[in-house]
Amino acid sequence: MSGFTRPLARLIDQFERLPGIGPRTAQRLALHLLRQPEEQIRSFADALLAARTQVGQCQTCFHLSADPVCEICRNEERSNGQICVVADSRDLLALERTREFSGRYHVLGGLISPMDGIGPDLLQISSLVKRVADDDVEEVILALTPSVEGDTTSLYVARLLKPFTKVSRIAYGLPVGSELEYADDVTLSRALEGRRDVD
Repeated sequence: MSGFTRPLARLIDQFERLPGIGPRTAQRLALHLLRQPEEQIRSFADALLAARTQVGQCQTCFHLSADPVCEICRNEERSNGQICVVADSRDLLALERTREFSGRYHVLGGLISPMDGIGPDLLQISSLVKRVADDDVEEVILALTPSVEGDTTSLYVARLLKPFTKVSRIAYGLPVGSELEYADDVTLSRALEGRRDVD
C-alpha cells in the first residue's frame, strides 16, 4: 500500500480482511487506533484474544457462548415447547432484539449449499432432530433466509422433524413503510403466501 509505512499498511490490510470493511474504512480505523493511548490498544488486543480463546459453542443450541451452556438455554423462564431454528448466531441475535420470541433456539451453523460443498452432515441438523425427538417440543419454527439455500435447508429439516412435532416457517414479505410498486416479484409473492386473517 503506497504512502503508508509498512506496519501501518499491515494494520490496514488486516482491517480490510474483515467483512464489510473497504479500503477507506480500514484506513480510518487504523489511523484512529494509532491516536489512542497504548493502554487502550492493549485492552483492545486483549479483548480480541480473550474472545477468540474463550468463546465457543453452547452444547445444547450451538449459539456462541463462553460457558458450556449459553444464557438462553440456562434461562428457566424461556419455554421449552418452542425451538426457533436459525442459520447462525447473527440471526439469533436479530430475533432476540425483537423481544417477541420466548422459546429456545437451535443454530445450524450455516445452510445446505452443494455449490459450496456444504451438506447436511456439516450442519447441526442431526443434533436438532435428536433434541426434538428427546424433548417435549410442541413446535419448531424455521427462521432461515428466503434464498435457494434457505429454502432447501428448510425443506430438508422440515421433512426430518414432521414425524416428531409441528413445523412452521416465519413469514416473509414487504418491509414496513415500503411501496408495493418498488418490491420485486419474489418479495411480493412471499407477502401473498404469508398473508393472514385481519383481526
